[in-house]
Formats: sequence, structure tokens, C-alpha cells
Amino acid sequence: MRFGSLLVALQFGLIFLLAALAAPKAWHTFVPVGALMMLGIAVALAAWTLRHNRLGNFNIRPTPKNWGMLVTSGPYQWIRHPMYTSVLLGAGALAWTANAAAGWLAWSALALVLLVKSMLEERWMREQHAGYAAYALHSKRFLPWLF
Repeated sequence: MRFGSLLVALQFGLIFLLAALAAPKAWHTFVPVGALMMLGIAVALAAWTLRHNRLGNFNIRPTPKNWGMLVTSGPYQWIRHPMYTSVLLGAGALAWTANAAAGWLAWSALALVLLVKSMLEERWMREQHAGYAAYALHSKRFLPWLF
């Protein structure tokens, strides 16, 4: 439980760091078109995810809610963690805007944190939801058809 909370704190700390690294360029110059497109995809994926997995059903910590339901529709058909994918896309837009090695290093650390968080969450989801193991065989963790 505490490890899950630490992962959430690291996640938000790294997102804040990425925002701080991107802010000077975003305010004084322009945001690259590719970064804006990534951000748009991140927002669209987050909205699609929330349409299928309502706010009360998921937890920001990797611990599944006791009354939570297993959702396998919408983006969950292909991706087990679409909100993490959305976070990575949005953070990628920040790293791209920052255009610095520090930004991509922070993005890589965030990707590692979300990977560990997803592994922990999946272990607990298997314990709570009998159909999770079968579902995991037919979906990818972050990227459809790839990973």
C-alpha cells in the first residue's frame, strides 16, 4: 500500500518537473505542432477512457477498489492502462516542448514508474477479478498490438 502511494507521488512529481521544464519555452516561444498533436491525442484518449470507466470505478493508486468492476470496453479492448498511456502522451508533449535531455530523462523515469505501478496493479487485479488473467492475454499494457 505505501509503495503504491510512493509511486503516485513519484508520478505527480515527475509530471510537475516536466511541466516546469516545458513552461519557459511554452510561454516565451511556441509549442511544437507535434507536441500539440500528442497532447490532443492524450486528452482524447483520457476522455474516451473516462467514458468507459467512470471516475468512481478506478483509483489513482494501483490498489483496485473493492467494489470496482473490470472494464473491457472502449480503449480497454486493446490497452489495459489507457490512462497511463494518456499520461505518457501528455508528458511526452511536455518533454518535446522542453526539448532538453532533462525532459526526456524525466519522461523515461515517469514511464518506468508507470510500468512498475501497472505491474503492481495487475497483480492485485488478478486477485480481485477472476477474468483478469484471460483479459490480459488479449490486450496490451500501454500500446495496442505492441506493448
